[in-house]
Amino acid sequence: MKYGNLILEKKEYVEIKRLLNLSGFMEDVDTKKSFFKFIEELKTAHILDEEDMPEDIVRLNSVVTVASGKDWEKTIQIVTPVEKDLNANKISILTPMGVALFGYSKDDNVLWDFPTGLKELKILYVTQNKTNSNLNMTL
Repeated sequence: MKYGNLILEKKEYVEIKRLLNLSGFMEDVDTKKSFFKFIEELKTAHILDEEDMPEDIVRLNSVVTVASGKDWEKTIQIVTPVEKDLNANKISILTPMGVALFGYSKDDNVLWDFPTGLKELKILYVTQNKTNSNLNMTL
């Protein structure tokens, strides 16, 4: 991990914790496992002010290109639950893929237990969408 721990912006950290509390951790066992792992990672996360955030961190509204070995490569955007649109490759932070990537940085390898099994992902690119400062966090 490039920065040693997850890195989150203060306002996003507060909103993510709120969303996790409101979600009730879903009914799906695999989703619960992802959430519990993410919550454990949040305990040691570095929480920074907006102006101190590195540009290569996966955060809300980031566009991320991720690869799973030579099996596949995808470009997705991590969004709030109300903004999810799978046809536009916008995935909710409240999905196993959303929490797996959140707070990591470009070139990080992420080992995560997805519903389809344990996968190692490599974050190839991270681009910030300039709407990060205008959070609209509702379920």
